Amino acid sequence: MPLPTDRGRLRVYLGAAPGVGKTYAMLDEGRRRVERGTDLVVGYVETHGRPKTERALEGLEVVPRAQVGYRDTVQEEMDLEAILARRPDVVLVDELAHTNVPGSTHEKRWQDVEALLDAGIEVITTVNIQHLESLNDVTEQVTGVRQRETVPDHVVRAADQVELVDMSPQALRRRMAHGNIYTADKIDAALSRYFREGNLTALRELALLWLADRVDEGLERYRDQHEIDTTWATRERIVVPISGGPESSTLMRRASRIATRRSGGEWQALYVTRQDGLTGTSPDQLARLAAKADELGGTFHTVVGDDAADAILAFARAENATQVVIGASRRGRVSTLLRPGVGERVVSASGDIDVHIVTHDYARRASRRPPVDNLGRARRLAGLAFGLAAPALVSLALYATADLHGLPIEAMSLMVVVVATALIGGLAPAVVSALASALLLNYLFTPPLYTLTIAEPENVVTIAIFVAVGIAVATVVDNAARRTAQARAARAEADALTVLAHSLLTSTDDTEGLLSSACQLFNATGAAVVRRDDSGVETVVASCGTPPVSVERADMAAAIDGRNTLVLSGATLAASERGLLNAYAAYAKVMAERRLATIAEVERVRLKEADRTRTALLAAVSHDLRNPLAAAKVAVASLRATDITFSEEDEAELLATIEESTDRLSALVANLLDMSRINTGSVRPLLTEVDLAPAVRGSIAPLSGGERIDVALDPDLVVVADAGMLDRVVANICENALKYTPASAHVRIDATTASDRVVLRIADTGPGVKDHDQVRLFAPFQRLGDVPQQDGVGLGLAVAHGLTEAMGGTIATEETPGGGLTFVLELPTRLPPTIEQSEAP
Repeated sequence: MPLPTDRGRLRVYLGAAPGVGKTYAMLDEGRRRVERGTDLVVGYVETHGRPKTERALEGLEVVPRAQVGYRDTVQEEMDLEAILARRPDVVLVDELAHTNVPGSTHEKRWQDVEALLDAGIEVITTVNIQHLESLNDVTEQVTGVRQRETVPDHVVRAADQVELVDMSPQALRRRMAHGNIYTADKIDAALSRYFREGNLTALRELALLWLADRVDEGLERYRDQHEIDTTWATRERIVVPISGGPESSTLMRRASRIATRRSGGEWQALYVTRQDGLTGTSPDQLARLAAKADELGGTFHTVVGDDAADAILAFARAENATQVVIGASRRGRVSTLLRPGVGERVVSASGDIDVHIVTHDYARRASRRPPVDNLGRARRLAGLAFGLAAPALVSLALYATADLHGLPIEAMSLMVVVVATALIGGLAPAVVSALASALLLNYLFTPPLYTLTIAEPENVVTIAIFVAVGIAVATVVDNAARRTAQARAARAEADALTVLAHSLLTSTDDTEGLLSSACQLFNATGAAVVRRDDSGVETVVASCGTPPVSVERADMAAAIDGRNTLVLSGATLAASERGLLNAYAAYAKVMAERRLATIAEVERVRLKEADRTRTALLAAVSHDLRNPLAAAKVAVASLRATDITFSEEDEAELLATIEESTDRLSALVANLLDMSRINTGSVRPLLTEVDLAPAVRGSIAPLSGGERIDVALDPDLVVVADAGMLDRVVANICENALKYTPASAHVRIDATTASDRVVLRIADTGPGVKDHDQVRLFAPFQRLGDVPQQDGVGLGLAVAHGLTEAMGGTIATEETPGGGLTFVLELPTRLPPTIEQSEAP
């Protein structure tokens, strides 16, 4: 047989739950194919011991399963290599989502199926809806069971045929009760858990909806391939265009009610924005409308187009919509008659799409906002003055030279004046200039002269055209000025938003800089962030310039969040221009959230470090706690024994062992507690003036081998420290020094003064520490050099370092002349200013 060159076809039998008959339907299809002479084999079928399924398998060629060894057992899997070698026309493969035994060719069975399809073999397979990856979480919520074996959706969606094997929940439960799905010992548990009627109904609905979506995809592909743009009302789809005005919510609610009247209906809100981007609804309002659409069960879309009616109908046809819901016009009747609105043009061009005109509270209420003066008051007045004076002066000049020209030259000269007036002052002054020029043209140059009567009909037409052209030119100039101002404002807003976006990505949390930028952009005299507490009291938390002290006294305000508000003084904006102010408020909110996130991250790192320290403490001290406890326990048990008589020397030795063990435990626990306090930041020293010499001698007195420490300190030296912490620091360092100093050598302690600090040196004559190890010397759990593992956990120097810094001192090391290591402690001799002031009377 020649090797196939085309990819094989995939047919999937989809079920809502186990037991609906997917495998039986697949086998039934296989028997029909064999009867028609198709070369078909069974690659893998799991009968689950069901007699009906086993009978359906009879007479079909079954490829023997592969034996795969796994963990001292032999498992059976589909033999992919054998099927490829056999190369049938069609192969039946059950349970598409199955996970293969480790050691198989592929990890998943659907990957085996892909290999068969690539070889040009047609595959018929089965899968349950709960095994689709995209629905795994949903089915877990419904059934309470998470499916570990899943198949990617794209594998099933790419199938040439997907056939739903459906069965009502009641019929499926009857099959279960009759023992046709599970064995008798599993029936009761299955019926009371997974196979509850509610579960089965929900799974069935998921399967039907998933398949319906796939059918929609196929229908759209067919319509695209055949270039069909007429509406096929296979499902109720409603498009509701919205303008962003107050009636938008009413229209969306009406569309939602219409869609819910028919099962499976869906609706979409559509907003058409202009291509120039100069006018439209604010982003915040669009976000609110999108949230409202989602709340009502619809979707929100935006398209770009200068002709709203054409954009609406194009979108509706692309979505195969059956209805369009449009609000009644807000324009007046006269305006509608002169120029049809969006609704009228959608109705006239809708074709086979039904259009609903929905009334609302704002119908026939045209917006009566005063026009925005884009040219400025001074320019308007200058244009008006020019429009009155210039026609008179030009007319006098033309009248004085009347013999040199005729009516056309006179009309065109005055037209130049009208155009110039429009360029200077816009529409209104140009209209006044056009009317004044027409009167002067009629009075001085149109027979009969010096009257407003016109004898020749053609002169009437000339003057009428003159006035119309003048007004038209003035309108064009005014519109150009308005669009120029809007474009300039849009450019400034875009530049400001670009700066904001760049700052958001690269800058630090500079609230004052943000407020300063807002003052410059809006020409404000001051800006601030005002916070309102639960009692209603307002507090300025950041400011720039001369800011308002409350929201009520602000000229402009934009909410940052529930408590904070961005306020400005000395500047005002129109409602349509507040988008940039809202962007600044949003950026201020992001800055606040970034600060909180940074604080949270610092706290997380601190807690993580504290947790790591606790874990390390437990791991490190387990052995060191056990040894002294064991020694003390053995000594106590020996002393309490009644069958042994100890001599006085033996008893003294046992008591000494108990004392030494408890001392070691006491020191270890003290270090652990100190280290825990240091890592959690709960060390609070009580700083007082401490006589250094007596404090040092008191610290070394309890130490074993303390007689080998030579103290050479001036009795008048005084340091500022916490007496208890200083005792722990000196004791830990001296204990460490004795540990490394040979038994025949001594440890020396001396001190010097430097400005307002005392430098205390503790020098040993041990092996010393290499330079690269000094960084690790004060880290917890470090034991450098030849120290027995049972002798401490490496916390003494770490505790000394932490307590010294907590007292405002420093600790370092240097090489002892002649060999050894010297610890250098610097402690202040004066209390910090804050403490001195607090203690002052």
